[in-house]
Amino acid sequence: MARLRDGAVYWLHRALVVLCALCWTSSVRFVVGQAGQLSVDASPQTARKIPDKMFGIFFEEINHAGAGGLWAELVSNRGFEAGGPNTPSNIDPWFIIGNESSIIVGTDRTSCFERNPVALQMEVLCDSKGTNVCPSGGVGVYNPGYWGMNIERRKSYKVSLHIRSSDAVSLSVSLRSSDGLQKLACHTITGGKKQFTNWTKIEFHLKSNINNTNSRLQLTTTKTGVLWLDQVSVMPSDTYMGHGFRKDLASMLADLKPQFLKFPGGNYAMGNYLRNAFQWGETVGPWEERSGHFNDAWGYWTDDGLGFFEFLQLAEDLGASPVWVVNDGASANEEVSTARIASLVKDVVDGIEFARGGPKTTWGSVRAAMGHPQPFKLDYVSIGNQECWMLYYRGNYQKFYSAIKASYPDINIVSSCDKSTISPSNPADLYDVHVYASSANMFSRTSMFDNTPRSGPKAIVSEYAVTGNDAGKGTLVAALAEAAFLVGLEKNSDVVEMASCAPLFVNDNDRRWSPDAIVFNSWQHYGCPNYWMLHFFKDSSGATFHPTAMQISNYDQMVASAITWQNPKDRSTYLKIKVVNFGSKGVDLNITVAGLGSSIKSSGSKKTVLTSAAPLDENSFQQPEKVTPVSSSLADAKQQMGVSVSPYSLTSFNLLLEPSKHSTI
Repeated sequence: MARLRDGAVYWLHRALVVLCALCWTSSVRFVVGQAGQLSVDASPQTARKIPDKMFGIFFEEINHAGAGGLWAELVSNRGFEAGGPNTPSNIDPWFIIGNESSIIVGTDRTSCFERNPVALQMEVLCDSKGTNVCPSGGVGVYNPGYWGMNIERRKSYKVSLHIRSSDAVSLSVSLRSSDGLQKLACHTITGGKKQFTNWTKIEFHLKSNINNTNSRLQLTTTKTGVLWLDQVSVMPSDTYMGHGFRKDLASMLADLKPQFLKFPGGNYAMGNYLRNAFQWGETVGPWEERSGHFNDAWGYWTDDGLGFFEFLQLAEDLGASPVWVVNDGASANEEVSTARIASLVKDVVDGIEFARGGPKTTWGSVRAAMGHPQPFKLDYVSIGNQECWMLYYRGNYQKFYSAIKASYPDINIVSSCDKSTISPSNPADLYDVHVYASSANMFSRTSMFDNTPRSGPKAIVSEYAVTGNDAGKGTLVAALAEAAFLVGLEKNSDVVEMASCAPLFVNDNDRRWSPDAIVFNSWQHYGCPNYWMLHFFKDSSGATFHPTAMQISNYDQMVASAITWQNPKDRSTYLKIKVVNFGSKGVDLNITVAGLGSSIKSSGSKKTVLTSAAPLDENSFQQPEKVTPVSSSLADAKQQMGVSVSPYSLTSFNLLLEPSKHSTI
């Protein structure tokens, strides 16, 4: 991924977007519609099965997608490691309560965790009585989380921290409003001089009686002495599947029915420098023992609570196949030569053992100790992130390929090189494709794979997105262009195995890339138009594809596809016809279905439309459903029918079939 432009260029870009919006809105209002013909060949002879894992999701730690997002941990910099290993260090975003006459706060390297040596030291100079009395409420530190903690009424929050002191302890741990004035919940830790001489882990739950979307965690005392703190955590007890994922955001992913989850990046997997690349082995085991690392690709610290194990767990919870992107020995500014790549290769093979090995294997036992004795089903490993152009990539790739296949011959290996470079001497099971383009260019790429050779490895289009002037923060027209591209991938699903958009998430407080599919803050979320567009394709994986032909005079802004799919809940079968109108004309479309092995039922069919008043319309926290699908019953569904297709729209006709004669591939 390229980085966002900054400063004046950005504002010029926004001005152009507004200007385009005015022009495009006018064009939508005044263009007269026309007629067209869409023919669907539903005969068994031309039908083709779409790959079972055709549509999935790609997660990258960008825009605070995980830290402060999908991963539900509320404390930012919980281990005080973000300031670096040298102490005293910056404790941002922790703040000190009290002035230097009452408390001195710093860091030292006295933690009980070998990989996380930094701890917070609070030297309390005041007391509850005497000549230096502590201010009302005490002195200490507070953490605002990731732009405020969302504390919900009657919900339980698990607090965990490590504490050490040679003095008597009376530490108040509370959840409070952002200004500290309103107390939401509180617990006091007390102990004599000898109780906390050694590092001691304390755990308890807090429950608030009120809602507050902009809260903070506060630790205060009025007792003189020296106190050390480390690995301070606040986790909601109510997370997705009980595995630590923010429930509302993970549910949005589940609603897409993704068939695969590619992780952890992207640039995040590679790093600007190798020392900051995602290293899976540093992200497993007890969370207190994870070292965390600086995400230099996108400019922020991550505690690695969302680590290799959690990604595998998320894939399992979503019913998706994990696709692990491994570092191939390259970062944005460095590259390991093939002569020195052996240790990185071994590390990847060890990572596969962690995922797939038995509970008595070296790394499988680590996974088992984390509560998952059964192996994860890891069947895909992607070597690198589009580094084929780099000097050592091909030589390094060969080393990874050979070592992985020697131990795990069934694993599908994805190459960063294009199809033309793959041969018996440079083998691959799949090859990775990234597509970033303007909306017009993306629409034109509906035919991108039409002339691809039909033999050899298939493509995984693991990153695609509309960018540029009309993309905004997620516009309708960008979603329509991407929908047309996906229609082309369905048509070419004999040479395209998998596809996912990028990026997936953005915390609205740290927008490093636009547009994104899902926008959130500490307590709100909404789907952009391209998120809702993906719902039109969530039944396509494993479905049966049928060829279509569109005929409209002097209008080339429409594409369509057709599938038959079966609802797993009630086993009902549907013929789904999707039509993308990327232009400003409404179209009266005559749809004809030939060769269908079963008739269309007189009731139970549905029409769903994604459109809006203007092509550059976006959703927002104020209008989260401005551009969302609208469904209605389709009373006159039949094998030949007339329908109206709105300008700038994505429309699906989900036609319920009689069960008697219909069969699928």
